[in-house]
Amino acid sequence: MRIWSKLFKDNHMLRDYQYIDTSDDTRTHKVFAALEKTCREFDLPVPIWLDSNVSDFKRHSKTRFRQDSFVEEISFDYLEIGVIEED
Repeated sequence: MRIWSKLFKDNHMLRDYQYIDTSDDTRTHKVFAALEKTCREFDLPVPIWLDSNVSDFKRHSKTRFRQDSFVEEISFDYLEIGVIEED
């Protein structure tokens, strides 16, 4: 599974990161691991999965984490995470 994470501010991509997981773990665990690894790479707190994030991810295999998903103040508009290749 390949997951692409992107950090945006003012409609410009600031950073991106691609996570590759070849383990036999579940899809959910791979997505959570990708989000945690991305946040470590970007030096960000891990966002909270709101119902809207879960719904978007189920429907489109991607979601955007905005300020309401973070406890701390963020200096960007949103963090987008999406699956670009399934096992």
